[in-house]
Amino acid sequence: MIDVDGYRPNVGIVLLNTNGQLFWARRINRDGWQFPQGGMNSDETPLEAMYRELEEETGLHPHHVEVVAATHGWLRYKLPQRYIRRHQRPTCIGQKQVWFLLKLVSTEEALNLGACDKPEFDIWRWVDFWYPAAHVVNFKRQVYERALRHFAPLVEGLFSIEVGTVPPRGRDGSEPNGREAA
Repeated sequence: MIDVDGYRPNVGIVLLNTNGQLFWARRINRDGWQFPQGGMNSDETPLEAMYRELEEETGLHPHHVEVVAATHGWLRYKLPQRYIRRHQRPTCIGQKQVWFLLKLVSTEEALNLGACDKPEFDIWRWVDFWYPAAHVVNFKRQVYERALRHFAPLVEGLFSIEVGTVPPRGRDGSEPNGREAA
């Protein structure tokens, strides 16, 4: 499903643990890390798509999480020219996303990257709040920053921590805080 402007409707998921850290996962057989996200079916609301993608990509069910907030309206990003499939009609030039902030209310043992027939991630870890904005692929960076800026005050209120309002600039090569899990 592509809209008249060439954007594919999509949902993004920012999942928090009890320490205010974010779920960060590596695409299977690739070096790219990202938040869970995925396209919406034509018969789904953003919330329904989010729960479906959450289960497919993390193995979590609605009772494992609490929905804290969602962005208002669509956040868009364009694909780099090399990723645009010009032979397909309609042509998709990017994605428009509704982002959800979720809090894990179960134990992390409920996370299961192999929950669906075709897993999208092979490794996950917990990272500090702004880490994803500095380490996602360049063409998604601005959307990640916008979503995290929207959620920052909520995370600070939930966990009595200061995450700040400005993401780090550039890739510093530092490793995320937290443990790696398979």
